[in-house]
Amino acid sequence: MRDRKIGFASIAAALFVLLASGPAWAEGDPAKGEKVFRKCKACHVVDQEKNRVGPHLVGIVGRSAASVEGFKYSKAMQGSGITWTEENLTAYLSDPRGFVKGNRMAFAGLKKEADIVNVIAYLKQASAQ
Repeated sequence: MRDRKIGFASIAAALFVLLASGPAWAEGDPAKGEKVFRKCKACHVVDQEKNRVGPHLVGIVGRSAASVEGFKYSKAMQGSGITWTEENLTAYLSDPRGFVKGNRMAFAGLKKEADIVNVIAYLKQASAQ
């Protein structure tokens, strides 16, 4: 039964990526994303290269997973081979544990598609500054 739930989560995440990565979701609102990012601030920063419970997110878009120096990543994240494209961030933010099974991120994920798109827009903008 558990395998069926994992399979469904993976299919749902893949479908979400396909739907969310279309032209209607190409742009997000960084100001709205900054508000949503408040949920992430306990563990991550985006404005300086300083690790907390989670790695910093400066320059996250286009960066390889598990590549921030000084942060101890899970073996699952180290072996993921992921590059943090907008599509991969979308899938990860919607279901972190389903997208990279065995990672240590405790956050369950963002459920609203608009929140995810806006957070990614915020991460891109904050990293460009």
